[in-house]
Amino acid sequence: LFRIQVLGFEVDSINSVQFSNHTGYAHWKGQVLTADELHVLYEGIKLNNVNHYDYVLTGYTRDTSFLEMVVDIVKELKRENPKLVYGDDRFCVFLQYVPENLYPVYKNKVVPVADIITPNQFEAELLTGKNISTEKDAVEVMDLLHKMGPDTVVITSSDLPSRLGDRFLVALGSQRSVKPDGTRTTQRIRMEIPKVDAVFVGTGDLFAAMLLAWTHHHPNDLKTACEKTVSVMHHVIQRTISYAYEMAGPGRRPSPAQLELRMVQSKADIEDPAIVVEATVL
Repeated sequence: LFRIQVLGFEVDSINSVQFSNHTGYAHWKGQVLTADELHVLYEGIKLNNVNHYDYVLTGYTRDTSFLEMVVDIVKELKRENPKLVYGDDRFCVFLQYVPENLYPVYKNKVVPVADIITPNQFEAELLTGKNISTEKDAVEVMDLLHKMGPDTVVITSSDLPSRLGDRFLVALGSQRSVKPDGTRTTQRIRMEIPKVDAVFVGTGDLFAAMLLAWTHHHPNDLKTACEKTVSVMHHVIQRTISYAYEMAGPGRRPSPAQLELRMVQSKADIEDPAIVVEATVL
């Protein structure tokens, strides 16, 4: 919420879960919002005639009925505002954490109404049925995903070899847009991103929020939007790593609490990130 508010967005948030802490800890307690409860909350918004949004960003869920309710709400919001942009960050987690019965819902219901998706390579392959072995394969997979609905596709990580060596991973992106004269154009990019030897919770949410925000500020410039998104990620993660190891002490592994992303401390970097990773236009 904070990370997107500081970039100028007024945000209404609905918690799909209300947990004591994120699930990277050994223990957590709390409640999971049901589809019916989500519907009740949305009905309250409608009754007050404040269901007019420019963007919708959703996170991960394990429940088919909840996911289908989200899709129904997004469709209704798009009828209210056909220019509404829907971004979904679930793809960065759904293979590892989401039950197999949800795969068809994502493929057949979520992707067709999404405008921005951020799958990793394996998820992109699963959604399209096509393997990625080369950069050309990746471009073809992104084109297939475009045909399924989204105008912006970013494959956040891949197994493709980096030109900078094995300490970097390759991300690729593709954005369709319409020029003022009505012709369609597609911008495709490639990024070599430094690998980080640590595990964090919340980086997928951060990436999706930043990509949505920076594509708003740079609507027809995926290169700049991705450079700013990845650079924010870099600054937040580096600040978090420095803090975590300082707090843990020499030779000790940081705890989940110490590895909480340093969001507030990174406010200036979120607002105006120094570019540390540049994209290549393909």
